[in-house]
Amino acid sequence: MASGQNNNSNTLLVPQANAGLNQLKYEVAQELGIAIPQDGYQGNMTTKENGSIGGYITRHLVQIAEQQLAGK
Repeated sequence: MASGQNNNSNTLLVPQANAGLNQLKYEVAQELGIAIPQDGYQGNMTTKENGSIGGYITRHLVQIAEQQLAGK
């Protein structure tokens, strides 16, 4: 890949949501007892730790969407 190219397909549809998602990541990690480094770099964390955080966030977001669709 040529330098300067970004092949990241994980673009946010609502860029303003980035801060909220980042905050949610830290809250979930704290609930699960996982320490995210202060610099935010998760490259030294295990796949299991990162997967647990991502899975919990996904379940939480799906739950919120289901509640909104149900009119609650």
